[in-house]
Amino acid sequence: MPLSRRRFVGGFAAALTYLGVAPEGDLLAFGQSAASAPGGAPYLSDKIKKAMAEYDGYAKLSNNENPYGPPESVMKAMTDAFKYANRYGAPDGGIVDAIAAHHGVKTENVLIGEGSSELLDISDAAFTRGGRKVVGADPTYATIFQYAAGTNSEGILIPLRADYTQDIPAMIRAVKTNYRDIGLVYLCNPNNPTGRIVPKDEIKLLLESIPGDIPVFIDEAYHHYVDDPNYEPSTKYVIEGRKVIVARTFSKIAALAGMRLGYAVAPKELIDQLKPFVMTYNTNHLAKHGAVVALKDTANEVKVKLLNKQVRDGVTAEIRAMGYEVIPSQANFFMVNIKKDVTPVADEFLKRGVVVGRKFPPMNEFMRVSVGTQPEMDVFMKAFKEVFPVARQSKVG
Repeated sequence: MPLSRRRFVGGFAAALTYLGVAPEGDLLAFGQSAASAPGGAPYLSDKIKKAMAEYDGYAKLSNNENPYGPPESVMKAMTDAFKYANRYGAPDGGIVDAIAAHHGVKTENVLIGEGSSELLDISDAAFTRGGRKVVGADPTYATIFQYAAGTNSEGILIPLRADYTQDIPAMIRAVKTNYRDIGLVYLCNPNNPTGRIVPKDEIKLLLESIPGDIPVFIDEAYHHYVDDPNYEPSTKYVIEGRKVIVARTFSKIAALAGMRLGYAVAPKELIDQLKPFVMTYNTNHLAKHGAVVALKDTANEVKVKLLNKQVRDGVTAEIRAMGYEVIPSQANFFMVNIKKDVTPVADEFLKRGVVVGRKFPPMNEFMRVSVGTQPEMDVFMKAFKEVFPVARQSKVG
C-alpha cells in the first residue's frame, strides 16, 4: 500500500520507538497513551499496533539480521520452554554443553552472554581497566571502543588498507609499539561493516607476532556466511591454549537477534577473568533452548547461507553493472560507494520504504546494506535506481 512521506516517516519513528531505539521521551509517551486508553492499560495501544503493522511492511536492511526468521525446529523448542518463563534457575536445555561439544572444547571454555555485545562489554571491563588500550581496525564493529571510552580507556584505530581489508601488519606494529599500554586486540572477521575477511595466514601472523600475554578478541558473528577458502574459524587457537577469545552469536544466521544470546570460547584462564563481570541471569530460557536446536539444525544453516549468497551476489552484480563500486563481501551485507554522504541518502531510501545502514566514519560515502529476502531487495533496487539514476565508474569488482 502506498505511503505518504509524512505517514511513512511517522510510522517508522513510532515503530522504532516501540523497539526501544528512539528517544526515551517518545517511548514514555507511548506508555502513557496506552495506560490512559479507554478500558485501562491494554497490552498495546492502537497507535503502537498501527506502528507495528507499518514496520512489518518496511524493507529492513540496516541491522544485518536473518530475514527468514528462525526455523520451525527452533520455534518449537522456544515454545516448549515457555513453561519456564516464571523461573530464574530452570533447565536451560544444556546450552553450554551443546556449545562445548559443537567446538570440541570443555564446558570450562564456554561463556554465554546477552548477544555478542555483553561479551564485548565484559571483555572491556576485564582487560582495559586502568586505561589500557584496545587495538582494532577503523572502521569495524565499534561497540568495543564505545565500551572502552566509558571506562576511560581508548582505542588505537588502524585504518583499513586500500582494498578495505584490515591491516594486520599495522596492528602488529601498533601492539609492539604500545605493548605496555595494550589491554586487548579486537578483530571482527568477517569485518562489519565491509564484509571482508582476515585470511587464516594473517590471523596466524598476528598471533605469532604480538606478545603472548595480550588477549585477542576475534568476533566471528558472520562466520557462517563465509565461503572463501582463505578463511578459517579461530577456535583452534583456543584448543592450542592461545590467549584468544572467539565470539559467536545466535543473532545472525540462527535468526535469534531479538532473543539476545551469544557466547565466547576461550581458554579457562580468560573465561575465569570474564565471569566476575557477567550479569546474573543475563540470558533467557527461551533463547537457550532455541539455541541448542539451532546448533544442530545444519540443514537450515546451509539453506540460509545459500539464499544469502544468491540474493547478495545478484543484487551486487546489478549495482556494479550500473557503474557503482561494491566492496566484495563474505557476509550478509555489503557496502556500496555512493559518492555522497550516507545520512541524507538514507533518508531518501526511508521515504521509499527501505531502511539502510547508518554512516560508518570514516567511510562516510559508503552505504552498508543488509541482505534481505529477494522481494525486499527488489524494493531496494527500485529505490536505488530512483535515488541514483546516473551511473558511475566501478572500481572494485
